[in-house]
Amino acid sequence: MGPVDVHSPAAEHAAELARARKDIVRIATAGSVDDGKSTLIGRLLYDSKAIFEDQYEAVARASKGDHVDLALLTDGLRAEREQGITIDVAYRYFTTPRRTFVLADTPGHVQYTRNMVTGASTADLAIVLVDARRGMVEQSRRHAFLASLLRVPHLVVAVNKMDLVDWSEEVFDRIADEFDAFAAKLSVPDLTVVPISALHGDNVVRHSPNTPWYEGPTLLHHLEHVHVASDRNLTDARFPVQYVIRPQTDGHHDYRGYAGTVASGVFRVGDDVQVLPSGLTTRIAGIDGPRGPVEEAFAPMSVTLRLDDDLDVSRGDLIGKPENAPTATQDLDALVCWMAEEPLRPRQRIAVKHTTRSVRAVVKELAYRLDVNTLHRDREAPELGLNDIGRVRLRATQPLFVDDYTRNRVTGRFILVDEATNATVGAGMLTPAG
Repeated sequence: MGPVDVHSPAAEHAAELARARKDIVRIATAGSVDDGKSTLIGRLLYDSKAIFEDQYEAVARASKGDHVDLALLTDGLRAEREQGITIDVAYRYFTTPRRTFVLADTPGHVQYTRNMVTGASTADLAIVLVDARRGMVEQSRRHAFLASLLRVPHLVVAVNKMDLVDWSEEVFDRIADEFDAFAAKLSVPDLTVVPISALHGDNVVRHSPNTPWYEGPTLLHHLEHVHVASDRNLTDARFPVQYVIRPQTDGHHDYRGYAGTVASGVFRVGDDVQVLPSGLTTRIAGIDGPRGPVEEAFAPMSVTLRLDDDLDVSRGDLIGKPENAPTATQDLDALVCWMAEEPLRPRQRIAVKHTTRSVRAVVKELAYRLDVNTLHRDREAPELGLNDIGRVRLRATQPLFVDDYTRNRVTGRFILVDEATNATVGAGMLTPAG
């Protein structure tokens, strides 16, 4: 896919609408244990006034030492997760006058790779924390690689605890250069490095007088201004059908609409569209949004499409443009992150959920298991264990309509489901065959 034209009418309209309803940016945070991630999240919540006064007072009373321990604002969630109460990602929300942020707090431990994958799979931006005293460590590389693998468009390296290295410009430059060299081996389109002290708030919201040599943005300024509208695919029209709406009431006797979320591209009233897998074509008669009819819809709007002709359309079908159809295939080549205790092995049968469509499949081949620390490919690996990532080929019982993950992060991914337990056991990102 060529780069999306950020000056196209659709892109400008998307940006205008996003501004009007306050832009929403999804962030995944990652870092090693004790590098200050919880403190940074607490600092962002506190400085953006996203916590209540009584919460702050409770944290102040529980803090030890000379400073209010803002990490306590998120430690409760972390403790729950580590006790197995929830294995999902902890999400936090905060708002500034410019934007709303959805912040996925992903754990730092190696065994939580699956949580990092879950949190980063929908992220616009990833923050990787690095302890200034230790510099880049194995986990820094691991998290940067995962962010790159999941095609997170913007990566921020927050060099934390600068106060503990006497605000050394030399230390910061060394870490920035080392990270830049590592990122050059990955697919990282936008990398920003910021020196901070989450504990004291330096360069988080306000510029710090302790780093007069740093001329870049503060962390929050960067989060508020990073351009995410152009990251969305406005070229390939993809609309997975989630529900068929037929009220069959006196007021809506003949109403038939197809509800779902626009995965990518732009749909307008009057557009020629094609329904897959039937391949039948028709036109869009109308688009209904939550507040009434609209003339066009684009990702990630949730709308209902009405079609000119009475076609047989059901959940799991995909509506697109006849001149720009996705690939129909039963062979799925993908990088898979395995999330279950029981390993994934060749010849295993499994269910694949792709957008709103579910099919059965068999594991035809495990090409290799990837060491995300060294990027080494182990082609002799017999299986994928918990938190392993590897290249797999699946053969589905029915065709799926897919795009490469680098082209489309919605139609290019799927989840794997254990048919016996109905548990999610893996996440896959489609890659070109070969």
